[in-house]
Amino acid sequence: MMAKKQTETISLIDTFSEFNDTKKIDNTTLLGVLEESFRSVIAKIFGSDENFTVVVNPEKGDFEITRSREIVADGEVEDENKQIALSEAQKIEPDFEVGEEVSEHIEFASFGRRAILTLRQTLASKILELEHDSLYNKYKDREGEIVSAEVYQTWKNETLLVDDEKNDLLLPKSQQIPRDFYHKGEHVRAVIDRVDNANGNPKIYLSRTSPMFLRRLLEQEIPEIADGVIILRGVARIPGERAKISVESYDSNIDPVGACVGVKGTRIHSIVRELKNENIDVVQYSSNAMLYIQRALNPARVSNIVLNEEEKKAEVFLQPDQVSLAIGKGGQNIKLASMLTGYTIDVFREVEGEQDVEDIYLDEFSDEIDQWVIDAVKAMGLRTAREVLNAPRDMIVEKADLEEDTVDHMLGVLRAEFEEGES
Repeated sequence: MMAKKQTETISLIDTFSEFNDTKKIDNTTLLGVLEESFRSVIAKIFGSDENFTVVVNPEKGDFEITRSREIVADGEVEDENKQIALSEAQKIEPDFEVGEEVSEHIEFASFGRRAILTLRQTLASKILELEHDSLYNKYKDREGEIVSAEVYQTWKNETLLVDDEKNDLLLPKSQQIPRDFYHKGEHVRAVIDRVDNANGNPKIYLSRTSPMFLRRLLEQEIPEIADGVIILRGVARIPGERAKISVESYDSNIDPVGACVGVKGTRIHSIVRELKNENIDVVQYSSNAMLYIQRALNPARVSNIVLNEEEKKAEVFLQPDQVSLAIGKGGQNIKLASMLTGYTIDVFREVEGEQDVEDIYLDEFSDEIDQWVIDAVKAMGLRTAREVLNAPRDMIVEKADLEEDTVDHMLGVLRAEFEEGES
């Protein structure tokens, strides 16, 4: 019997040292959890824990449980947990009388193995809950911050990283720059994108594609931005390919664009390298929307802009040789300019002498062009044949979300109409 009791006591001490190793929970909280867990088990065994005193010292691995019971006359015990017969009490102390209280030290091990297992399970559950709360609170307050974490494992759809405290951080494939490739043990920088806490199980998601990641890198690398001398007005990214940022300064002695780029691009180079050679254009911000759009479409030279401020739309007119520059490779330049300025930008070729030339509404061509194609183009804001012919082909393909063959057929029909009229 003694051997059994000794084994159970040792297993309890092991329980304390095991839970005391958790660095994420402060000692006061841990003490409270241990006491609460003891009381939970006692209440299950006796039906109530209110007449028990529990004192726990997790550092030494010891604990003391005492139970107080009222002395009643022999034969009058109604609740064995809260009352004790006088004859039983006098075995403990001969001087006891009816109405007094008896406090006894109780060996938890005497409750049996099941009680000890219940205690361990209760403790484990409560500690896990506290660790989850602690992790959630720690990272929820840090959303938008850059962290550096170690790659632990890479799967098809996400990469698992661990921080200095061995907390799991997830970097989904969709939040990785296309040219990112990770090896176990490598340190990766990313921004804390969001913290989910579904069912009390926190998950920390990181991102390297978020505009916030570029914003934070700029704050780290360019002191004037960190100090507030230069204000970062906007950030737009096509991750791993190209980005545009807009900056301004209230100090007339500072060139915000030059300060960000640095001599021969030295300041921005480390960020470009971190982002796998993402090309970063730095634009000077302006509160004048027309000027801002003009700068955002750099390197193209804009001839004229017609703004619709209510709908946040801009019709931009350019010389034919500037159109491809405005649109950029794969439509990147116009897409980033739209993202940066907040305006939907449509580009048109500026053609001399066509202002008074006869035009035809697109709906007139419904016998030769499918109505759904006409509707898709009209949804872009193009209503007439001339407007469509003056708009860049690549822009129509992308913005109307049409197949190239469909667009080419439509353009062919429209051109033929005017060529017939001219001949």
